[in-house]
Amino acid sequence: MAENKKKIDFTTLWKKDDWMSVWIGFFILIIFMAGATFKLPGWKWMTDGAFFEKSVTLPAKAEALAKEAEEKGDLGVQAAVMSLKTALEGKDRKAIGTAAGALEKAAKDAKDKDIKKKAEKMGKDIKSDAGNTAGKVFSGENMTRAFWLLVGMWVLGGIGMAIMGLGFGKFTLGFPIVFILSALAFFVSGNSVVNYYGLEVVFWALIFGLIISNFVGIPEWLKTAIKTEFFIKIGLVLLGAEVLFTTIAKVGAYGMIQSIIVIVAVFYVCFWVAKKLGLDDEFASILGTAVSICGVSAAIAAGGAVKGDQKKISHTISLVLLCAIPMLLFQPLIAKAVGMLPAVAGAWIGGTIDTTGAVVAAGAIAGEAAMAVAVVVKMAQNVLIGFAAFFLAIWFTFKGQAAGEKPSLMEIWFRFPKFVVGFIIASIVFSFFMSEASAKAVTGITAGLRGWWFTMAFLCIGLETKFKELVAMGGGRPAAAFLIAQVFNIIWTLIFAYLIFGGVLFPVPKF
Repeated sequence: MAENKKKIDFTTLWKKDDWMSVWIGFFILIIFMAGATFKLPGWKWMTDGAFFEKSVTLPAKAEALAKEAEEKGDLGVQAAVMSLKTALEGKDRKAIGTAAGALEKAAKDAKDKDIKKKAEKMGKDIKSDAGNTAGKVFSGENMTRAFWLLVGMWVLGGIGMAIMGLGFGKFTLGFPIVFILSALAFFVSGNSVVNYYGLEVVFWALIFGLIISNFVGIPEWLKTAIKTEFFIKIGLVLLGAEVLFTTIAKVGAYGMIQSIIVIVAVFYVCFWVAKKLGLDDEFASILGTAVSICGVSAAIAAGGAVKGDQKKISHTISLVLLCAIPMLLFQPLIAKAVGMLPAVAGAWIGGTIDTTGAVVAAGAIAGEAAMAVAVVVKMAQNVLIGFAAFFLAIWFTFKGQAAGEKPSLMEIWFRFPKFVVGFIIASIVFSFFMSEASAKAVTGITAGLRGWWFTMAFLCIGLETKFKELVAMGGGRPAAAFLIAQVFNIIWTLIFAYLIFGGVLFPVPKF
């Protein structure tokens, strides 16, 4: 039998979004590594009602701080605090902000370190809350930042579309709509009450997309701008710069130990259940990787590795995001209700919730210590995306060969999702070839941009998702397999979170 060898098609370097996302991600990172700066638009805002409700106890706190400052001889701080107290009692939000700013300045000259710390914090926090108004969000300065952000992402996305030959004109026409809807999601999630309940921006982006898709409809001219994979792959390359191996090493191997144990067991359970329900290996692998590792990014990586049907990948992503919503809300509440150790709560949240943004939000609800652990565990899982994709590529290469044939390394390379290469390279460069301070200076900007690419991707997922199709696909069997595996994941991860982070097998880690 003649050997059928595949040759490298170098045009994929600029014609496929796998590679194009890498080049755009690298371009963004290089720009900021070279010293460029950009201030992203701010979206935090608080209604007057919420502000004054939060301020009810502040006059008493201000009076107590004033007395303490007087006792320690910091008369400048005392005077500034009393002015703030008067402004708080007058219920003039602008005057309160001005007085809080004056206190923050006065605190710098305080003699007592404790007074200085307390006064600076009080002034800074109150000034921030007083200034976070809807008017500030829609101010000319903030909208100008949003406009330049739109232009930058519009140009990068448009260039990518033009080089790949994917409808540059229609993309250019539709992209501003995708951006504006994403900005609306940022605005809603930026409200203090919404933020308090952990309803993050990706949740609103998904909801807006689902509402438009299922109740309004998507015009043809907009569909070319709905590029879920392209947007999220760019975001994933940027995420690679944030996943520092040095950071994981500092907090020990606990997160990696838990991640490996959880991933292997949960993947097997999901794959086994999916096969029992009659799903094929391809769908079972995508579902299993998504539920066991880190949801959206893992589903895309697995889909690329097994050359999966795009509908199966989108279906899995929708299940991930819809399932993450109740988990985001209830897991931290359960952890608090039962008095779970912060390290255990964080390990449980980080090991089960399948999107990085939702992990951070849920961890924040559970507390700062829990959030720190949750992020470390999720980072450990993110590191394993590439390994999972590699092993799936090998397995499906062998599985897809005719009897007696040996799969080539080239076939494995064809199956391997190329944006994962960008993710790994970014992680290596930022981990080992940059100082921690320099790396954080860059990712301090690119993390916000990554959030925008992710948010637009989640909006697009909603725009592409039809409830009827979600229920109809596979007769509900994929959803059943995913949910059964997720229930197992929640219980299994909780057990090992207690064993590893709760002081049973190892000392309780300090973060």
